[in-house]
Amino acid sequence: MPHVSRRTLRDALSVALTVGAYGVAFGAAGVAAGFTVLQTSLFSLLAFTGASQFAAVGVVASGGAVVSAVVTAALLSTRNALYSLQMAPQLEVRGWRRLLAAQITIDESTNVALAQSPQGPDAVRHGFWLTGSGVFLFWNIFTLVGALGAKSLGNPAAWGLDAAVPAAFLGLLWPRLHDARVRIVAVIATLFSLIMTPILPSGTPIIATVLVAVVAGWR
Repeated sequence: MPHVSRRTLRDALSVALTVGAYGVAFGAAGVAAGFTVLQTSLFSLLAFTGASQFAAVGVVASGGAVVSAVVTAALLSTRNALYSLQMAPQLEVRGWRRLLAAQITIDESTNVALAQSPQGPDAVRHGFWLTGSGVFLFWNIFTLVGALGAKSLGNPAAWGLDAAVPAAFLGLLWPRLHDARVRIVAVIATLFSLIMTPILPSGTPIIATVLVAVVAGWR
């Protein structure tokens, strides 16, 4: 097996640990929204896409229907399919390894992998596998920690853990507002969802903001 460079290892582990530790917030948010510890843990284990998980829990916590939660999470997860199209030619995996690669194709594994491009194709593959598997491991460990911690507090809502969902969304969104155009789209989407809140059923205003993204992308 080709040698893993120190830079690739450093990038992968730093991202994996930092992002994975954020699973504590999801674990606490899941229990605060009414999920059991087991359900919250299985959500991270099987779905494993942070933004979509927070979206689904947020919809449920606000009283939205399960269908709304699933649709919201599915819409946010479509970006992973685009990542797959980009990464597949570089990973060159077949058989059961394609299933593993699909499970850990997320923002972080893709970004770290592509950042290794100057070092060559081996570094790209190492960055992908190390980051993806690392985030998966730490995310699930810390999800369980967060869920158990919230459970031990009794009534999570009494401790304000319901604020974990909006706080988590803000944390996920903030680093992505890297230019004026993206910030404008984010503001318009926020205003649109607020306008739609008294009109649409609970949980669906966030789904409706996809129209803002479509219009912005078209223009």
